[in-house]
Amino acid sequence: MRSNEQRSRGFKSKLFGALGGALLLTVGAAGAAAVTDNLAPTVKYPQPCKKGAVCQTDNKDVTYYMDSSGEFKLEAVDRTIVTNMLKSQYSPTDLVIKYDSTPTFSGSAETDVVWQEGSKGVSDDAAGTTWCDDPVSGNRCDQQVIRIRGNGTYDPSITCHEMGHAVGLLHGNNAYPMLDREDARLGCMIAKGYNATLGSNNVSNINGNY
Repeated sequence: MRSNEQRSRGFKSKLFGALGGALLLTVGAAGAAAVTDNLAPTVKYPQPCKKGAVCQTDNKDVTYYMDSSGEFKLEAVDRTIVTNMLKSQYSPTDLVIKYDSTPTFSGSAETDVVWQEGSKGVSDDAAGTTWCDDPVSGNRCDQQVIRIRGNGTYDPSITCHEMGHAVGLLHGNNAYPMLDREDARLGCMIAKGYNATLGSNNVSNINGNY
């Protein structure tokens, strides 16, 4: 969940000092080194998948749907932001991102990520939230819901952030080794600032897992 309070409108450029004795994890197709493990579960976030927890999606083939009618319908501009963000940030990873125009909401092959626009169920200090709607075995979730406030709140940063939670990415305080929640190496998974890119650490963890 990305905090709505104190969200700045400039890209963060300050890099925090390297953690003393930080564990380097060599993962990903190109062998890139991740500075920390921030993909659930971690030493700091060991719980299995359940409703309300951050979970991995159930496999590398990720289907998504954007609500097109009703209370949580995305406006055209927000649909474009989601589409462009997924294409630029998540499609280049080992995940296979595909739009599902005929979504499934029950059974064993549900649409993986459902995008919604609205404030219902979103805490007052948050710009958006992601939750697992259908936990499966271990650390995996069959369907996740992303709900982000309207009125201009949909932007490349918050969409990248909430999609990160939908594939299992965590904030810095739940990573191992721990990082400051605003450490620029967390890319769009920083907690409050503005960053619209996944960054190499998140890409490495995604590719190493999926």
